[in-house]
Amino acid sequence: MTTADISTGFFARHLATTPVIGIFRGQDPATTVELCRHAWDFGVDLVEIPVQSDSALPSLEAAVDAARRHGKQVGAGTVTTVRRLRAVQEIGAAFTVAPGLHPDVVEASVDAGLPHLPGVATATEIAAALAMGHTWLKAFPAQQLGTDWITAHLAPFPDIRIVATGGVDAHNAADFLSAGCAAIAVGSALTDRDTLPLLRKAVSPVH
Repeated sequence: MTTADISTGFFARHLATTPVIGIFRGQDPATTVELCRHAWDFGVDLVEIPVQSDSALPSLEAAVDAARRHGKQVGAGTVTTVRRLRAVQEIGAAFTVAPGLHPDVVEASVDAGLPHLPGVATATEIAAALAMGHTWLKAFPAQQLGTDWITAHLAPFPDIRIVATGGVDAHNAADFLSAGCAAIAVGSALTDRDTLPLLRKAVSPVH
């Protein structure tokens, strides 16, 4: 199975209705599961638990177990090495995300049959990701790159689907989606009752 078969269909399917990935980093297992439930109540299908160190693996495992009971998908973020990819695969992560483009991780994800969302921040990285078969890409750090970066890079690369990640919240989500992003990744915005209506309004035109 090719990268396009594994990743493109997966992200297109799960981000079609609610174009949001929930990201919950650095929380204990019980809190992580509670945050996941907030995201699922909002309508989010995909939740990412970053695993920048082995200490985050128990939280990932708890979220994966909860997701099975709710019919949802939980993936692992900050997957920058093949060793880490194998660890999260063993736990049961449904997909992986990386802050950058790591060819060995891309190759290993294909071998493992895991959808993978690589990070990009330059035209060169976008071109390299496309050459590897990836059209769904994580723009990171999105807040620093800005919405003009999104628009400028979609012009020469119209086939890519960008997930804006890093500094995206209820107040700027609509700007990134209007700039052409296929989806956004947010964390605390999914648990802030004061800004949830604003986030809902931002993503609703995409439905």
